[in-house]
Amino acid sequence: MPGLQPTDLEWEAVGLSLRVALLSVAGSLPFGIATAWVLARRSFPGKTLLDALVHIPLVVPPVVVGYGLLVLFGRRGPIGAWLYDQFGITLIFTWKGAALAAAVMAFPLMVRAIRLSLEAVDRKLEAAARTLGAGPFDVFLSVTLPLALPGVLVGVVLSFARSLGEFGATIIFVGNIPGQTRTIPIAIYTLIQQPEGDLAALRLSIIAVVLSLAALIASEFLARRIDRRIQG
Repeated sequence: MPGLQPTDLEWEAVGLSLRVALLSVAGSLPFGIATAWVLARRSFPGKTLLDALVHIPLVVPPVVVGYGLLVLFGRRGPIGAWLYDQFGITLIFTWKGAALAAAVMAFPLMVRAIRLSLEAVDRKLEAAARTLGAGPFDVFLSVTLPLALPGVLVGVVLSFARSLGEFGATIIFVGNIPGQTRTIPIAIYTLIQQPEGDLAALRLSIIAVVLSLAALIASEFLARRIDRRIQG
């Protein structure tokens, strides 16, 4: 239908957003599982502080997170300078930096979902596996993680959907560069400031809603299938 067909620049923003969201989830998932396990299964001094630090991106303005990333991972920042000097890696003003910003903002949602799932795992099953000679890591891989898999999946999808919608931290850290860092939210922000950009902004908004709904529906379907297999 005329007027409803996205342009090449809009598809470019969609493709970039999907790439950023996928890298964000893939890069943060191991850390999310490890952090959720520590919070769910360990008691130690400073646990409350760690929990607060994990969830702080949910309560502070996203631009604060973006500025913090800029300070730490900029070319003159302590981590950014080290990455560039040692490996030639630059994150600021790149799509990989956008993935880092999205991962930080989505990390609390991932950790919370996985943590709740780990806390629901029956520890008697883990104890039974240990009595059969399995080590702690084997028990985690063969018992704990499979039983917590629905929660892990929920965490992955929530993180993916949140990464698709990340704006504030991203625009502060990596800017608004077409083809490099202009994801769907940043593209919408740019379009609504342009004359006659409303229709393109509407198209991208619809695409963003469809992608998020598809991810949530797929997550619910897969989580139910996994749960049936575990219980059956």
